[in-house]
Amino acid sequence: MAQDVITQAPLGFGLGLRTQHFDAVLNTEPDIDWFEVLSENYMVAGGKPRYYLKEIAERYPLVMHGVSLSIGSTDPLNMDYLKALKQLANDVQPQWISDHICWTSIHGVNSHDLLPLPYTEETVKHVAQRIKTVQDFLGRRILMENVSSYLSYQDSSMDEWEFVNAVAEAADCLILLDINNIYVSARNHNFNPLDYLNKINPKRVKQFHLAGHSDYGDYVIDTHDHDVSSSVWDLYRAALKRFGGISTMIERDANIPEFSALEAELTIARNIARDTLGEVHPLNAAKSRKNMHEGKVIA
Repeated sequence: MAQDVITQAPLGFGLGLRTQHFDAVLNTEPDIDWFEVLSENYMVAGGKPRYYLKEIAERYPLVMHGVSLSIGSTDPLNMDYLKALKQLANDVQPQWISDHICWTSIHGVNSHDLLPLPYTEETVKHVAQRIKTVQDFLGRRILMENVSSYLSYQDSSMDEWEFVNAVAEAADCLILLDINNIYVSARNHNFNPLDYLNKINPKRVKQFHLAGHSDYGDYVIDTHDHDVSSSVWDLYRAALKRFGGISTMIERDANIPEFSALEAELTIARNIARDTLGEVHPLNAAKSRKNMHEGKVIA
């Protein structure tokens, strides 16, 4: 049985850690509550990335976020990948580990994309069993993220939010709710994003993602290369009302600006949370580090 390894209180407001910002983080120690790292970037022994990761992990709480678990594939789970992921987690001691409810590979070939699944009971059972196996191997519950999508399957028999809830319940995992992905999929598939938010089980949601997208009018692509849009900020306000002060972070993977620009954007998230919830009690950077070093987790 996988153990709970989730912090007792929300982490506050974080950013995705990118190589361009390593020096800025270490040299200035900005007042960021936590950082999310892309697991695959550090699943190697030694080298500069691991050096910087170690230094930053001594100063800030970290969470690990993966893109290659391919939990929905019919290929066997990649045990070499899981062993490397577990070793990284042992080294970094993240607050939690996350990946996506999708498939990325078939017959051992990685598509390097997060591909959606058909929303059926059969898929729920398949994905949930694989998540259970991963959780038992890692010895902890994990967070699984909803993905943006650009196609649907004729075989689907439930809405996406029903599918995400069913997977989380059957696997007894937690949910990383990507607000931007909900908006992107809502535009592409013509559903009300508020219906999605209002149907997700709030007891399972432990993290929010915010990001930018590219809007082409008839369709929207989750590109992570723009600032968070006003529509996604509005949806974030609704998510706060529904789920409360969930740990929130901003992703930026292309057209990456100076670190100060991302700090300013994160301040918008803080202010929206404060205005929406009346008062917000995120862990500030200093307290986050103190709790991290004291090992305050639920076991």
